[in-house]
Amino acid sequence: MRDPKFRGSEFFDPHDAVQVKYEMLRRVSIDKLSVTEASDEYGVSRPTYYQAKVNFNMAGIAGLVPTKPGPRGPHKIDDKVVAFLQAHLAPGEPVRARELAKLLRQELDIELHPRSIERVLKKSGR
Repeated sequence: MRDPKFRGSEFFDPHDAVQVKYEMLRRVSIDKLSVTEASDEYGVSRPTYYQAKVNFNMAGIAGLVPTKPGPRGPHKIDDKVVAFLQAHLAPGEPVRARELAKLLRQELDIELHPRSIERVLKKSGR
């Protein structure tokens, strides 16, 4: 990053991702730097700038807080899968997640780890 504000300042912290992104957005909107100039100055790609702008416009400063990459939840488990699993539970019997995983694979062609099955059943009340 080449923005001089972030060198030797007690207020501007180059390790504070939210502050850095906010300042980058501010440089374009207030200081009228081009997106290319601001991206170069802050050492990010133009798509990264535009994503920060979208996130800021949607959620304000909270939109600039970094999030963990990857899925946000189980993407294979929908209501149909939960209903299938619950329909194959024997009342009063322990959950046999490995057997349920095999059934799921055979009948619905869905690969699901037995531990994921246990978690979803626990969450759904079984």
